[in-house]
Amino acid sequence: MGAFEDNLARAENYLARFRDGGVANLIDGETVPADDGATFESISPVDLKPLATIARGKATDIDRAAKAAKAAFPEWAAMPGEARKKLLHKIADAIVARAEEIAFVESMDTGQAIRFMSKAALRGAENFRFFADRAPSARDGQSLRAPGQMNVTTRMPIGPVGIITPWNTPFMLSTWKIAPALAAGCTLVHKPAEFSPLTARLLVEIAEEAGLPRGVWNLVNGFGEEAGKALTEHPDIKAIGFVGESRTGSAIMKQGADTLKRVHFELGGKNPVIVFADADLERAADATVFMIYSLNGERCTSSSRLLVEASIHDAFTAKVAEKAKRIRVGHPLDPGTVVGPLIHPVHEKKVLSYFDIARDEGATIAVGGAKADGPGGGCYVAPTLFTGARNDMRIAREEIFGPVLTAMPFADEAEALALANDVDYGLTAYLWTSDITRALRFTDALEAGMIWVNSENVRHLPTPFGGVKQSGIGRDGGDWSFDFYMETKNVAFASAAHAIPKLGG
Repeated sequence: MGAFEDNLARAENYLARFRDGGVANLIDGETVPADDGATFESISPVDLKPLATIARGKATDIDRAAKAAKAAFPEWAAMPGEARKKLLHKIADAIVARAEEIAFVESMDTGQAIRFMSKAALRGAENFRFFADRAPSARDGQSLRAPGQMNVTTRMPIGPVGIITPWNTPFMLSTWKIAPALAAGCTLVHKPAEFSPLTARLLVEIAEEAGLPRGVWNLVNGFGEEAGKALTEHPDIKAIGFVGESRTGSAIMKQGADTLKRVHFELGGKNPVIVFADADLERAADATVFMIYSLNGERCTSSSRLLVEASIHDAFTAKVAEKAKRIRVGHPLDPGTVVGPLIHPVHEKKVLSYFDIARDEGATIAVGGAKADGPGGGCYVAPTLFTGARNDMRIAREEIFGPVLTAMPFADEAEALALANDVDYGLTAYLWTSDITRALRFTDALEAGMIWVNSENVRHLPTPFGGVKQSGIGRDGGDWSFDFYMETKNVAFASAAHAIPKLGG
């Protein structure tokens, strides 16, 4: 049996439980169906066949989950940070122990190649360990002295929170949101994306088996307009952490306004990679290809706009085109696959529609631009490169969220900066140049929350993660995560007698 066949057999073994038993909600430590018994089918993007029957939670399910999180909050918030640290490390250990299961299930649920998903669980464990180690100091503050007064600040967990996660790399992104919430002392209700619900169930099971108290972490599956809306409007939920598209973020802000919810949004991007003629062009080409075609291009930080200095534009885009042509499209469990099927027929239709848009707008399809053949007949799309584009074209301005790259030339530094900033988004940017002074002034003027110079996206967990403009609100990572999940309190102590104004005496 070859590696691919062996992967298929192991995946089927892990998926059998979902095919047979479906995916229920988990509320207050109990596995329960939706209150009204409603369900929906989750399909595999490989062959469009059902993977599992999923509980379709609605407002009553969210209400029960929110009340469970509220009831569990006082005891969880009062738990010493060292105790939470030990528990979160136990969760991380259990994630590592089930890393293969998580990777295989997520690969079949999302269509992401196993070469990338094999690391997703381990990254999730790293997230839990990182925030576990910071749990004991999460409430630490400052001593701020004034004449006759000493101020002491501290932070307290904000309360029950709602976590809404996307479908592209759901396991890792769930840990990225949930681990700091738990470390801070918050309880939570998690609503995963309906397109990829399976590993969310594995994750909450792992947490409960590790000893997490009942009610601290509740899982409600369902659709955004039903379960998601009820979560963002619920008065017991004090904050919403959301990863997804910008339009949904806007809707969540409106829905949470009546209860004055705190929000943290990691939204869409149309991220530029800017390549100057003095860059290491081979490394820049490899990084460009990696950041748009890995993870099927379904990543918020993908470098979906390629801005190249005019003198090298044609040669550089030709280099990228050759690399793109050699990328293997195939079954996500095949070890040789780089690009697997897109998440769902609805999303595939959206991505494919941009090929006609590109032709109508007058761009050149240098590579790809069509649906690809793949085993199972699922949502396969060929890696694509558009050239001859302008910045006023939809293909240069709208988030396509697939293996699709739009290339444009620039004449000089000023034009490169203007093109890079002239979009509604501002999540990431990638700059390639050997001129350090240019890098300093250019990054200072770029409208993006995160910028990598002479590098692809290499994350360092203590650094802030987030975007500007329509790419988000707030920052994750390091202490920035605790700023969201906690309230800062100041206590002022008089250290000397001072004159108190006398009224009415």
